[in-house]
Amino acid sequence: MIAIINGKVYTEDAILEKGTVMIKDGKIEAVGADVQVPEGAEIIDAQGKMVTPGLIDPHSHIGIGEEGIGLVGLDFNEMTDPITPQLRAIDAIYPDDVGFLTARQAGVTTVVTGPGSANAIGGTFLAMKTFGRRVDDMVIKNPVAMKMAFGENVKGVYREQDTMPMTRMGIMAVMRDFFYKAKEYMKKKEDTDPSKQPDYDLRYEAILPVLKGELKVKAHAHRTDDIFSAIRLAKEFDLDMTIEHCTEGHLIADLLAEEGYGAICGPNMSSSTKYELRNRSFVTPAVLHEAGIPFAIMTDNYVIPTAQLPVAAGLAARSGLSETEALKGITLYAAQLTGIDDRVGSLAPGKDADVVIWTANPIRDIDCEPVRTIIDGKTVYELGVDEKFGF
Repeated sequence: MIAIINGKVYTEDAILEKGTVMIKDGKIEAVGADVQVPEGAEIIDAQGKMVTPGLIDPHSHIGIGEEGIGLVGLDFNEMTDPITPQLRAIDAIYPDDVGFLTARQAGVTTVVTGPGSANAIGGTFLAMKTFGRRVDDMVIKNPVAMKMAFGENVKGVYREQDTMPMTRMGIMAVMRDFFYKAKEYMKKKEDTDPSKQPDYDLRYEAILPVLKGELKVKAHAHRTDDIFSAIRLAKEFDLDMTIEHCTEGHLIADLLAEEGYGAICGPNMSSSTKYELRNRSFVTPAVLHEAGIPFAIMTDNYVIPTAQLPVAAGLAARSGLSETEALKGITLYAAQLTGIDDRVGSLAPGKDADVVIWTANPIRDIDCEPVRTIIDGKTVYELGVDEKFGF
């Protein structure tokens, strides 16, 4: 039993000036201002410090696009076929990627990571903890979403190969063609006549949970036209979808509010490296939130390091989002939009004991850093201790 006491505790719906977080067997046992600490519990005094849920990066390529080693570590884009739903991020993640270490040193305890945006349909993301020796033991949920991509990246890859899709029309056409064929495959599979069963096809099998509404779609879309194309396709095939990046979302927030899709915003801490990023802005989360659109904030590691997630949220707060909402954008809202809020995202009884104790407010104070990062009730980083602490 572990008791974190005297800290300024941020729960899902309140701020406790002198709160206590009780941890037992890797789970949160209790949270409150008057929690009784049992005799024999390990005490962590957070006097003068802020206590939050572990941060969540809801869209990244950490571990599948390893940092600092070049081509041998770049496994997130299979640029050989525009339709690759059968790819699974779990098969390419390297738990010793330095990005995981720096992430937990920055208070990030959960990441949602997966394929890049080279292909129209790229494969599945998973949600995982940032601490562990084997990826299978780090998984929270696998798969968590199917990656799809619209716009410049897909066009650029296949224009170089002089093959379809080289245009936005082509991207929509190959997606639509594949979905209709997958629906026919699903219909045949449901036939009770064994003679009418289709030959096994891994690509169609991978997309069936998407067509059945059992698996979310993460739709990479920066520009307004690509966002609306993603929505058009989602309506046509009844897809459960979040809009990833949503870079120009602040320009069409009123229209997006009518559609009802959530947005995972970012990364904004980079230059406008291509035309579709020309209207990128830190105001996007605030404008979407004001319009009533569910949002979260991402790093898109390795575009920016996962360790910069609190800085990205802080810049969104400086641009009109409240500090509380900015924090939720990298905790509770990030968990909700990726379907893992039953496990992580807030300090609540029964959830995983992923807790961060901060020197100050990570949204407001640029010099803030974690005193302690706890994952599943285990300290995996402690300020002033060997950086490999916990291994």
